Parts: sequence; C-alpha cells; structure tokens
Amino acid sequence: MIQYILKRLTMLLPTLFGVVTLVFFMIALAPGDPARVMLGERASKEKLEKLRADLGLDKPLAQQYTLYLKRVVHLDFGKSIKSGQPVMNEVKERFPATVELAICAMIFASVLGIWIGVISATKKNTWIDYTSMVGALVGVSMPVFWLALVMIMIFSVHLNLFPTGGRINIRYYFSPESNFYLIDTFKYLFQGHPEYFLSALHHLILPSIALGTIPLAIIARTTRSSMLEVLKQDYMKTVRSAGIKEKRVIYRYALRNALLPVITVIGLQFGLLLAGAILTETIFAWPGIGKWIYQAIEARDYPAVQGGIIIISTTFVLINLVVDLLYSVINPKIRLQ
Repeated sequence: MIQYILKRLTMLLPTLFGVVTLVFFMIALAPGDPARVMLGERASKEKLEKLRADLGLDKPLAQQYTLYLKRVVHLDFGKSIKSGQPVMNEVKERFPATVELAICAMIFASVLGIWIGVISATKKNTWIDYTSMVGALVGVSMPVFWLALVMIMIFSVHLNLFPTGGRINIRYYFSPESNFYLIDTFKYLFQGHPEYFLSALHHLILPSIALGTIPLAIIARTTRSSMLEVLKQDYMKTVRSAGIKEKRVIYRYALRNALLPVITVIGLQFGLLLAGAILTETIFAWPGIGKWIYQAIEARDYPAVQGGIIIISTTFVLINLVVDLLYSVINPKIRLQ
C-alpha cells in the first residue's frame, strides 16, 4: 500500500507542475497592470515603478517564472496586494471555513443521496422511483444562488429558524485555534457552554443544504443507476436463493458492489465544492477561500490568486488519490497493481 501511494504521488507531480505553470501564465499574460489597480489611476509614475519592482513585475517573464517556481516549492506565495498579509496566512484562516462547509454539505448529500438512490432502485417504476428521480432532476437544475436566496427568504426571514449568514453568533466570541469552528467550539460542550458549538452548527445547516443539493441529486441518480446494474447480475440471484433476508442482500451485497462509481462521484463533487462554493459563500457571508479568490481576481491580486488556486488544485488531486485508495477497501477484488 505504501509503495502504491508513493507511486501515485510521483505520478501526480506532472499534473501539479502543469497546474502551477498554467496558473502563472494565465495571470501574468492577462491584460491590465496590478500595480495601477493597487495604487489607482492617479498614482505617479515613480510609485508605479517602485511597486512593480517590489512585486518583481519589472523582470523578464522567464525570470518571473523561475522565481515563482522557487517560491512555490517553499510554499511562499508572497504577500497579498490587497491586504498586505502573507498569502499562506490568509489561506490558513479561510480554507478551513470552506473545507468545513464542503464536508458538511457532502455528508448531507452522500447520506441522503445514497439512501434515495437505493430506495429508487429497489422500487423501480413505482411512484417512489418517479418522485425521487423528478426531485433529483429538479435538484440538478436549480441554480445555487437562487436556491440559497429562496432558503434565506423562507427559513431566515419569514420563519426565523436559521441565521442569514456568518459562522457563529457575534455574542459568542472566542479565539479559534484550527479555524474549524465545530472542532474549536466542541470543547465548550464540556465547560458548560454548549451554546458555542450549537451556534456554529446552527449557522452551518442552511449553507450546507444549499451547497449540497446539486451533489445530492447527482449522487442519487448515480446510485440508482449503479444499483439497477448490480441487481441484474446472476450472483444476486444466487445470494437470494441462499435464503438471505432481502434487506441484507440490498445493503451488504448489492450496495457494496454498486458503490464504486458513487465513490468516484462523491470524490469529484467534494473537490468541486472546495473550489465552487463562491456563490454560496457570498450569499451566506461565509468567510471561505472561494469568496476570497473571487475578490482577489477582481483586484488583480496576483499572489492571492496564484496561492489560492494552487492550494485548491493540490487538494483536489489528493482527494482523487484518496478515492482510488478507497476502491480497494470497498471491493477487495480490485488489486493495487
């Protein structure tokens, strides 16, 4: 297993190198002057030239690229043009918020999506199957920003059940250690202050449902299709002929063999959520990395854009590696060779 992991990591290096190179040239060759964006249109020529020198923009493109690669190897993405803070510090502060939101959204989507897919497959061509698949089609078709706004109007404005945004109630001030609020506030449960953890969980529910709706629909449809294919196999007839209860046949034998394509979809969707939560984070005022990168692109903040995209791309690639490793756990017939 260790040799396999090392081999896969080695194979991933060209992919990461390609991503790093593509990010640099897409931003470096884009029209516009980040120095002028930062200082404004009325900035003097001397100030512009000094800032370009500080940012290394006055050097030839090849030299900029070489220096850029050296910094990337040391995880040094420089300082944000907009905030003046080191990029890695801002990533450490914001990326956990996006990861926490994506994990909660995928737990919601995976559990409910797999369950709906199994029920639809076992109740094929019934009203349950038709209702589930129509619901999945609607879930895939709904834009995230529209769904988020509708949920806020219903559950926050009219029913006043959930907050409209943020990560925790402003009354519960604390100093986060990992920036994963559910983890940081969990200790308060044992200190007689459960309201910290409950507030963080309360703020997660609405954005998690909004963000997880489209993956839920995709997972449900994939599970149904995979389950129908497995249930047609001859070995399923053999299992049933052995007198095993139908519920055990479905969840132990059929579902386990049908999970491979579902795991692939879950892994890909989770990677997409890490990079594609911009609209959700914006609407719910969620201080994650998606919203931060979007603002950095608008401000032509080269270091922030480069650092954010590289971190997300690396995470996405590592998630695909974990998905490949899960194959051998779910189906022992798959050999790592």
